[in-house]
Amino acid sequence: MTNTALTLMQVCDSNFPTGAFSHSFGLETYIQDGKVYNTETFAGWLNSYLHGVLCYNDGLASALLFDGCDVFELDRMLYVSSLSRETREGTKRIGIRMLELLIQLNPSDVLENYRTKIKRKTAFGHPALVFSLFCKELGIAKSECLSSYFYNSISSMIQNAVRGIPLGQTDGQRLLFSFQEEIEKALIKIDLLKIDDLGTSPPGMELSAMLHEDLNVRLFMS
Repeated sequence: MTNTALTLMQVCDSNFPTGAFSHSFGLETYIQDGKVYNTETFAGWLNSYLHGVLCYNDGLASALLFDGCDVFELDRMLYVSSLSRETREGTKRIGIRMLELLIQLNPSDVLENYRTKIKRKTAFGHPALVFSLFCKELGIAKSECLSSYFYNSISSMIQNAVRGIPLGQTDGQRLLFSFQEEIEKALIKIDLLKIDDLGTSPPGMELSAMLHEDLNVRLFMS
């Protein structure tokens, strides 16, 4: 196994401290409303999250970056298209934290430039873009970058569901394994999307993220 593959495994590990464990991105609203309460109902939510949110936002932005689109234009589009304040802020926190960690692991002018723009408040920071820039620097192919990012995102949400619903650890691992096929479907779907599709999200997902800040008891920040 190459050093590049090992580095990618490290970044995608659930212990990589980006702060994603603090964010449910609206899942907690569904839990408190009684709509997500076991493995089956969470699997349905996770499917919508992957194909409805990640595909049209994080995944499509990553693909467009690999295809030559300007990272800062994508950064702006992702930020302004997110209607929920908590989602915007949560995504930004994760992105900035990931950027700082990756610069420590693999310093590069590209990542440093992104950090400089964020510090000057001319960019916001998004984990999908940070991760994609990092992968491009390492020479990782677009498909491998996207599948790794999706895996990491799904794994993080499952770990949060284990705490929030709660689910059993074994159920969570079975679900993660079963979503390998869904990730492959998501990659095929992204190949058919255009830049005009960027920022699309299911209304229910957006509303749940907006309503989260008014929950009486919260385990997660978003």
